[in-house]
Amino acid sequence: MTQDKEKTAIYNFDTVIDRKGTKSLKYDFALERGKREDVLPMWVADMDFPTAPEVLEALERTVRHGIFGYSEGKEDYFRAVAGWYQEQFGWEVRPEWLIKTPGVVFAIAAAIRALTKEGDGVLIQQPVYYPFSEVITDNGRKLVNSPLRLVNGRYEMDFDDFEKKIREQGVKLFLLCSPHNPVGRVWEEWELRRAGEICLNYGVQIIADEIHSDFTYPGHKHHVFASLDPRFAKESITCTAPTKTFNLAGLQVSNIFIPNPEICLKVKKEIAAAGYSQLGIMGLTACQAAYESGGGWLRELKEYLTENLRFTREFLKERIPQLTLIEPEGTYLVWIDFRGLALTEEQREDLIVNHARLWLDSGAMFGSDGEGFERFNIACPRQTLQQALEQLEAAIYKRV
Repeated sequence: MTQDKEKTAIYNFDTVIDRKGTKSLKYDFALERGKREDVLPMWVADMDFPTAPEVLEALERTVRHGIFGYSEGKEDYFRAVAGWYQEQFGWEVRPEWLIKTPGVVFAIAAAIRALTKEGDGVLIQQPVYYPFSEVITDNGRKLVNSPLRLVNGRYEMDFDDFEKKIREQGVKLFLLCSPHNPVGRVWEEWELRRAGEICLNYGVQIIADEIHSDFTYPGHKHHVFASLDPRFAKESITCTAPTKTFNLAGLQVSNIFIPNPEICLKVKKEIAAAGYSQLGIMGLTACQAAYESGGGWLRELKEYLTENLRFTREFLKERIPQLTLIEPEGTYLVWIDFRGLALTEEQREDLIVNHARLWLDSGAMFGSDGEGFERFNIACPRQTLQQALEQLEAAIYKRV
């Protein structure tokens, strides 16, 4: 942060908190995931910051009440969620559109089963969030990849290939990642409209994973896909959650919006068939409190992340020029090109894990189009980020 911002800051993002021994997937499962125990984890998409104090206060009140029975959100819950999307994105939602699920991936899997049959094509744009491919193949659908193109350091949709794959490979459903994880694109309105028109022309329905929508960097604006055209809304499912924004993933709460009543009913039936009913009280409480009272905390967090991005950009440019940052427009996950080191996948993994003592997400996890890249989570105190980059720098120069 600048000196002026530091003077007026209300929230503290610099404190390093020990997360070991807290059942943290990020910190406590290195050995189980095939890593060495002393790695510094910069991989999975959760932040090393406590959630907003306003959320903690609401959760503490719930804990003090002491009863954790079956729960459900009422009108005030919907007003909080709807108010957030109206204020942040100018998108008006209706109560009958909302389905609450324990997570976005759970909802995507249910929607795939509801809207396609085994053998149908489901299109994704790799390198992309790896559970997309898993829920497609695990449900017996055909994975169709229309890879993003890296043009002058920026990823773009290949619309000719996109349309060709839809036309020739029996595509019934498109999984849109917006903002895109891991490459950090915040799609421009014209890009979303063009993809939407192609899908409408071929009768392809769309699932828009917009879980990272609250994280855009200055100069970039997130557009809710369904808000751009009533025709898009009729053929799409919008997946949202407070979990990335407010670091609540462990509370398992997502809000899925489906304007088309026929599609909504199909997805509800799939969720019921899975045996799932209501969210837990803690997830409901945290979500409502976050959307009602967490805006100030988020604004300061985004300023801090912008400075973390600046720090990362300058560190790589000045001290590890062999690596190339793919400039992110959104998310707190940065996509780094390691191909300048001329290493095999195995050599790069050895360098990162055994020499730099870091745990990153290998680009190959996001599809073959991600090979040679690494995903790096910068949502942590500056001290942790600096430590990780210095360990990487030392390992690279020791190797050279």
